[in-house]
Amino acid sequence: MEVTTQQTAAPSSLPTPPPDKLLDGEPAIAELNKIDSDIDIDFQSDLLHTPVSGPTQGGLSRLPVNGEAQRGGTGNGDVILGPKEEGRGEGGKEVEMKGVGSRRPSVEDFDLMTTLGTGTFARVWLVRPSGSPPTENAPLFALKQLKKVDIIRLKQCEHVRNERSILEVCRPHPFITHYICSWQDRNSLYLLLEYSPGGEIFGYLRRARRFDFRTTQFYAAEIAMILVFLHNHGIVYRDLKPENILLDARGHVKLVDFGFAKVVGDRETYTLCGTPEYLSPEVIQSKGHGKAVDWWALGVLIYEMSCGFPPFYDNSPFAIYEKIVAGRISFPSILPEETKDIVRKLCTKDLSARLGNMCGGGHQVMAHPFFRGVHWQELENQVHPGPIVPNLRHPGDTKYFDQYDPPSTSARDEYTDEMFEKHDASFRDF
Repeated sequence: MEVTTQQTAAPSSLPTPPPDKLLDGEPAIAELNKIDSDIDIDFQSDLLHTPVSGPTQGGLSRLPVNGEAQRGGTGNGDVILGPKEEGRGEGGKEVEMKGVGSRRPSVEDFDLMTTLGTGTFARVWLVRPSGSPPTENAPLFALKQLKKVDIIRLKQCEHVRNERSILEVCRPHPFITHYICSWQDRNSLYLLLEYSPGGEIFGYLRRARRFDFRTTQFYAAEIAMILVFLHNHGIVYRDLKPENILLDARGHVKLVDFGFAKVVGDRETYTLCGTPEYLSPEVIQSKGHGKAVDWWALGVLIYEMSCGFPPFYDNSPFAIYEKIVAGRISFPSILPEETKDIVRKLCTKDLSARLGNMCGGGHQVMAHPFFRGVHWQELENQVHPGPIVPNLRHPGDTKYFDQYDPPSTSARDEYTDEMFEKHDASFRDF
């Protein structure tokens, strides 16, 4: 990706604190809470970042109050592993899985070690190839398992079809989780992805309360590069939030969960999906939306990383939507002017004036003074580690992921012969 903008310094000036040590010498969080706003901040609220999805018509009153995350993805066209296509290890080295060869893999080719995350119809496992010695050098992957019965029940076949095809397009990008291959069995679909051991940036933000300017700038810059790449391929992401941003072992971003992503080109789409705090006004008002929604979400993300909470927050999703449509943003006085300015320009209701949606696109965002000092080519090449370096005890360390109960089964989980006959053609290309 060729990016040009005026720069004055390389990112070597960006600080790299010791692992898990952030914000030494930063102002007290109490200073950040001196906001002329009626937002009631609850840092422990379980309502933060609850995804919603579903078609909507009409205005604010017709929006669903709540919803579950829609996970999953697929594309068209078979992907068959060759002897040199199985995956990438640390440093981008090729990883071979013995016994797979040129056939499609199966879940039996892997040892399921632990659960990394769960969704409405998905579970992500940490896995290693079967027969690999349990040593620190064993290749590790994230295996996303999606139950067909839940995909059908929740009418998510289209979302499921999108994710794999989009991940295939995104394979070359260093800050997007690397898609390796996919397959299916009678009951489930599987996506094999690279493992990002640092966990969600959401966890670091909650522990730190807020990020300093350089940390916010660094991760916002990597996200901006991702959005430029996606938009150049006609893809809108639509679910940017800290929970979908993982860190690799060197502290760089890995964007995950493309279940809401869609190829739109220069067209508009009307499906309500995303996360309440991060929805743009045009999505809420059902006016039709395109790639501009991602730049609005970047503004919300920059604000949240800088302040510790999103700019539009309430205990009720409807109240959140009302605040977004009103468009009033209050800033703590200690925020740098560059931060305030880029958030205002990204989070403007006027699409013709929204930064990233004007002539120059995402490159205008990257040229904003907020990113002064970022050396984009060095950033893309990951010359320096990120400002947050996970403190990993070994490559398979899962300390940055929550613990989950083992999967349970019930009669609702059965993928019956009738369902197979009626629906399985929808998954034939997986």
